[in-house]
Amino acid sequence: MPTSTTRPLASRRSESSRVAILDAALSLCREKGYAKVSIEAIAARAGVGKQTIYRWWPSKASVVLEALEGVAARVPTADTGDVMADMRARLAQVIELYADERFGPHLGALIGEAQHDPALRADLLERYLRPRRADALQRLQLAREEGQLPGTVNLDDLADVIFGAVYHRLLLRNGPLDKAYAHFVIDTVLASCVTRPRRPRTRTTSRTGRPAATR
Repeated sequence: MPTSTTRPLASRRSESSRVAILDAALSLCREKGYAKVSIEAIAARAGVGKQTIYRWWPSKASVVLEALEGVAARVPTADTGDVMADMRARLAQVIELYADERFGPHLGALIGEAQHDPALRADLLERYLRPRRADALQRLQLAREEGQLPGTVNLDDLADVIFGAVYHRLLLRNGPLDKAYAHFVIDTVLASCVTRPRRPRTRTTSRTGRPAATR
């Protein structure tokens, strides 16, 4: 397979344009707010034509969604062997990102727009929400296999309650999004479910990376 140094020039230029478009979309959202950003403005900031954008994305929302997805994918996840500690840490990291004015309001705007745009709603679910939910479900499933959670507990329901609390505050802005809230949510949801602790182990990963350290 061709390496990055032997790829055709056109391919390297296409990737460079794609990155420039995503960077432009994110920077414009941070400067103006999602509602005031247009495809024309993104194209001008990225130094490309509108047709280049429409070749890869059907709408402004799709461009912004991919830009946000790239940021969220860099959030690390921990696996210490203690499901309560791990889920507290994971949710605190998610909440820290959503509380950031450079990220949270734009994700909230996409969620709002998705309520009347079925295509965006499907895209948001498949590309952004479900992959992050799957990470949490994987950690909860491991805890169930290790005996920290009972076999009868519905993991999908747990995930809905945990993340529902986060999106409620993200969208309504009716309370702080901070580490204390993350810990409160996890402690409230999981406290009655956890059946026994487990000997700690250390393993930190990101969605796209391999474990950095194991027991």
